[in-house]
Amino acid sequence: MALSMPGAQRQGRATGSTWPAATAKLIDAGQVGDRLVQGWLVFAAVIVFAMIIVGGATRLTDSGLSITEWQPILGIIPPLSAADWDIALQKYRSTLQYKAVNKGMTMDAFQVIFWWEWAHRMLGRFLGLVLALPLLVMWLSGRLGSGLALKVFGVGLLVGIQGGIGWYMVQSGLVNRIDVSQYRLALHLSMAFVILACLVKLVLSLSPPRAEPRLSTLTAGHAWWAVIVAALVFSQVAIGGFVAGLKAGRAYNTWPTMDGQWIPDGLFLLSPWWVNLGENITMVQFNHRMTAYILVALAIWHAWRMVRTADEEWVARTAVMLALGLVAQMVLGIYTVLYAVPIGLGIAHQGFAAIVFAVAIWHVHEVTRARASA
Repeated sequence: MALSMPGAQRQGRATGSTWPAATAKLIDAGQVGDRLVQGWLVFAAVIVFAMIIVGGATRLTDSGLSITEWQPILGIIPPLSAADWDIALQKYRSTLQYKAVNKGMTMDAFQVIFWWEWAHRMLGRFLGLVLALPLLVMWLSGRLGSGLALKVFGVGLLVGIQGGIGWYMVQSGLVNRIDVSQYRLALHLSMAFVILACLVKLVLSLSPPRAEPRLSTLTAGHAWWAVIVAALVFSQVAIGGFVAGLKAGRAYNTWPTMDGQWIPDGLFLLSPWWVNLGENITMVQFNHRMTAYILVALAIWHAWRMVRTADEEWVARTAVMLALGLVAQMVLGIYTVLYAVPIGLGIAHQGFAAIVFAVAIWHVHEVTRARASA
């Protein structure tokens, strides 16, 4: 027996709509709002990706120490006159890097490295504004729920912390060094990938659910292996930070062996043994290579397992995309080492790592959401 709601029907006739139609409009409005928020967060993620690219170029061109001061506000304004440029160059001339590596550098050459570092810092400031201003407007206008607003605010805090880490890294190269600390560089790079992961996850959380969930074969084990692969990708990025900081990619420019040796001599040259993990060029490159092999093998096995067991095609597809991306990244890394890290290949290797990591986060999201909807 159907139950009627005369009041509701009269209201519907008076307004020219019915309750289902009105509800549909509310749902459509919510989806439009989610898409706007998604677009905003995607734009922020693109800026983070650009920062990773520019950061790679800054590192490969040894530009990171060209600006010797951290001025969050006044640093926005670059040198505007010949006198300003001369002051900036004089400050750089006080660094050990200039005295040991770039002594006699011309103003034109200095301006090249200055603009790389300035662009990297400006992107960081721009990212902070892109997150902060829309967040304030959307929250005050009620278009952003308190839960999501808090998460975006948390990402903004990470961006601020990342700015401090960046200066902490630069400081290490201004005293008694010709370059920055590899430990601080790895921390700075890792934090950039954490921020990227947070933004990608927020974007994915706003996506509408898949129609007709029917997953029945994926287990907690599948989800855990997806997380393990993503964690290994992140670990490989951190190891890559040590490779970059020590310029270890410019040594042992052969493959598959390291100068003819499968296990090179000198892996434990330093004492205590654990110091080799972050300060021994041989060990650092060896670890980066071995982690790549393990990661690719694990990702291929995981993708094969997902294709065989996943009911939902898109879940298996993300696993396959991740495996293929990791294979491509390994091949790109091999060529980068074989050619002793030219700037183009070095930037491509770092940038593609960010893409692969984003795919890994996407895959984890799809697996966990599919299991939750079963």
